Amino acid sequence: MKVLKFGGTSVGSSKNINNVISILDNYSKKDKVVCVVSAVGGITDKLLLAGKQAQNKDQSFIDTFELIKEQHLAIIKELNPQKGQSITAFVNQRLDELKSLLDGIYLINELSPKTSDKLVSFGEILSSFIIAETMKNRGLSAERKNSQDLIVTNSNFTKAEVDYKLSNTNIQDYFKSAAQKITILPGFISKSKSGEQTTLGRGGSDFTAAIVAAALKVEQLEIWTDVSGMFTTNPKLVKQAYPIDKISYQEAMELSHFGAKVLYPPTVQPVLDLNIPIHIKNTLEPEAVGTVISNDEVISKSPVKGISNINNIALLTLQGSGMIGIPGFSKRLFETLSQEKINIILITQASSEHSICLGIEEKDADIAKTTIDATFENEIALHKIDPIIVETGLSIIALVGDNMKNHQGISGKMFSTLGKNNINIRAIAQGASEKNISAVIAESDVKKALNTLHEQFFEAKTKQLNVFITGVGNVGERLVEQIKQQKKYLKENLKINLRITGLSNSRKMIFNENGINLSNWKEQLEEGDKASLNGFFEKIKSLNLRNSIFVDVTANADVANFYEKYLRQSIGVVACNKIACSSDIENYKLLKRLSLKYNAPYLFETNVGAGLPIIDTLNNLIASGDKITSIQAVLSGSLNFVFNNFNDKTKFYDVVKQAAAEGYTEPDPRIDLSGVDVARKILILARESGVEMNLEDIENTPFLSESGLKSDTVDDFYETLIKDEAHYQNLYASAKEKECQLKYVAQFNNGKASVGLEEIPEGHPFYNLEGKDNIVMFYTQRYPEQPMIIKGAGAGADVTASGLFADIIRIGND
Repeated sequence: MKVLKFGGTSVGSSKNINNVISILDNYSKKDKVVCVVSAVGGITDKLLLAGKQAQNKDQSFIDTFELIKEQHLAIIKELNPQKGQSITAFVNQRLDELKSLLDGIYLINELSPKTSDKLVSFGEILSSFIIAETMKNRGLSAERKNSQDLIVTNSNFTKAEVDYKLSNTNIQDYFKSAAQKITILPGFISKSKSGEQTTLGRGGSDFTAAIVAAALKVEQLEIWTDVSGMFTTNPKLVKQAYPIDKISYQEAMELSHFGAKVLYPPTVQPVLDLNIPIHIKNTLEPEAVGTVISNDEVISKSPVKGISNINNIALLTLQGSGMIGIPGFSKRLFETLSQEKINIILITQASSEHSICLGIEEKDADIAKTTIDATFENEIALHKIDPIIVETGLSIIALVGDNMKNHQGISGKMFSTLGKNNINIRAIAQGASEKNISAVIAESDVKKALNTLHEQFFEAKTKQLNVFITGVGNVGERLVEQIKQQKKYLKENLKINLRITGLSNSRKMIFNENGINLSNWKEQLEEGDKASLNGFFEKIKSLNLRNSIFVDVTANADVANFYEKYLRQSIGVVACNKIACSSDIENYKLLKRLSLKYNAPYLFETNVGAGLPIIDTLNNLIASGDKITSIQAVLSGSLNFVFNNFNDKTKFYDVVKQAAAEGYTEPDPRIDLSGVDVARKILILARESGVEMNLEDIENTPFLSESGLKSDTVDDFYETLIKDEAHYQNLYASAKEKECQLKYVAQFNNGKASVGLEEIPEGHPFYNLEGKDNIVMFYTQRYPEQPMIIKGAGAGADVTASGLFADIIRIGND
């Protein structure tokens, strides 16, 4: 014989009931079947609501009753379009009884526990009758048996205690003689020894099924619900969660206690006592494997079986020096909560005995504080202890697994994983059995915590990066396209799941926490919300996604001013914007400190040489113990392009225009041609070498004409290039006469830095530097004569985008 239980969602609509009937039909071809059903989805809540409304003299109980009536009659009509008259007649008769009961509650203005049990029992009575009669109409061998005739309890209404001896005898006697293939039982309901209607409390339908399964000593109890078993974590919050094939009773109890709603632990005690396995199945996906819960030894790759959570937690802290070494504080605290019927979910106490932390439901926090403060009124008045501290807006997350005790470092890995994502832990609890490691965190961090821990313990070591890009012009667009092109490669080869979750330009911004579809991101951006720097930051903060990275592809000082805010939220920053790193030295140092403090990467490789690994090489030299003595460099790909293409046959204006058109200069070419951009770059290298210096400390010898330096707008500047052509031709002629090349050189030596146009003689490493190439020569204690040289393209949208991309990947590989 098989015992199956179907929950409220499984019988919540005619479509789902048809699935149930199909499943039962298939099972009955092989064996007799007992099917326990809950009330139609949502009906129990409506019955309780109608009762409360009637008790409160609120005539809207009539509207609620009508909804209950309509829902049942609609299901009957959909299931039995031809033969539903007799079913409708029975249901209407029961509904009339329900209406009379509600009228009585309204008249006497009272809803006792006894009446409440009678009220809610209508849900299972109606659903079981509708399903059984529908099956009969379809020619199946099915009968309904009222569970109230089988399960006997005491008179503790709303949560009656079962008399197993009488109940087991009733169940066994009935099924010995039952001839039908399928027996439908209403779950949740029972009768007392005196014949009064009772109910079995929360999870009552599961309890009914467990009682029947244990009485009949079946091989397995099947609980059918709307999910495909118990998942590694909440699939609504973690997309990568998957069903657990096999799990122990203890693991299932732990996960169920911590928020996995598939089971309510106390209700399955009858089958647990007899070691009868429980199989969780999905009514909507009958072919899915589901989860088997048993005492059989389960071999698993991961010592962690699941991750669960409870929301709406309040943390109570009782502390004070007067507690140390004094017996009885804990006893008085627990007795106080027990008298108020407040359940304690988590307990933790420091070995110093200075404090005790308790986790309770948030709804009980106010009464808990009032009563505890009253209990310890004398000690508080004498300043032996502090008034109870209450923190709300918290959640408990828990790692669960029987085998965690056999693996070292599970808790360390859990806490370090949370710490890396700026998830603060308020309290920790772990039993000596090590089946459960629990931590109290902010409820706002739950989704991030579950995803981060699931990635650590259950996924194939794939790290998810959530990238938010501001500035999608020339370079930003290339970066998006490079990410789109390499997304599959990164996942397969580097185990990095890189998603662009936010995009912004100066006008619009868009977000998608599951990743923006990059096939039409431009069109989506055009339809996005109005852009604002603070709005972009606040949205990233509110999404609170793990491994979040803000990418600045602008040259905007206002954007750079937001880096501090991002880092303080443990959001990494990748920037090609040089303004922050070349700002005041105190701001530079602050950003570096925040990066370390909040474990938020701050990378800016593209600040100096686009895609060239200049800063990375410098950092590696410093980290390995080397010391920079001198730096010589051509750091402007745009200026190198300009002076490589400018001669006595070209005009300076035309060459600068060409450089701008090909994306080698900033939108305002004065930034490049004034030397400010190069000065910022050598400043950054000097700072990364360990020297404290500001931009004004760098000697900048301009080559622009006086009118060019004084120009107010970009258009005015271009006009000066035309008017002052002779000035630029003189610079070229001077170099040509000496058989030299013009190069804009940055130098750092003995704590001083300078930038300026120089005439480079033949034979010098800078002489043959072509096109938009950059070159950097590091002289160090280990490279005193022959410098370490880095050379390559130092400007252009593609190489700059690739430099940003490399920084993002570097974060993914950490």
